[in-house]
Amino acid sequence: MLEKIREIAARIRDLREITGLTTAAMAADLGLPVSEYEAYEQGSVDVPASRLWEIANRLHVDMTDLLTGEAPRMHVFAVTRNGQGPAVNRRRQYRYQSLAANFIHKKAEPFLVTVEPCAAGTAVEKNSHPGQEFDYVIEGTLAVLIHEASIVLNEGDSIFFDASYPHGMHAVGATPCRFLAVIL
Repeated sequence: MLEKIREIAARIRDLREITGLTTAAMAADLGLPVSEYEAYEQGSVDVPASRLWEIANRLHVDMTDLLTGEAPRMHVFAVTRNGQGPAVNRRRQYRYQSLAANFIHKKAEPFLVTVEPCAAGTAVEKNSHPGQEFDYVIEGTLAVLIHEASIVLNEGDSIFFDASYPHGMHAVGATPCRFLAVIL
């Protein structure tokens, strides 16, 4: 996992340098402190999936370029077979699987996400990113914490929200929850 983080960090740094942007300019564009952005490029901090999406958009590449080092090729359709999407393990409590990694010029990033229950007394990590997000629960029960609200979603339930508000999720009960997340 650590090696994968370093590879992604190197791709981000290389692409930023190719575009002629400074770390300060990138950090400002992303609304981050320079030190936080530089930690991403050094590979000392894992980049959240939503932040990777923002960085890819800013660098005018597909998120797949950053994750795999390969450009997506499909432009009419792309099929992702069950369990075959590239893993995007960006945060400890979430396991992401990209569902359209090989489709070029995507307007959204779909992921199959598995999230674990939150241990007693553990705070749910929240993040925010530009755009919108759609989450549809496939299996289990999901608690979504957004802005000042806590919403519980069961199988078949969905939520669509402004992702610029801090948000986080965790499975409710003793089993993980699987949901479809689409970042727009």
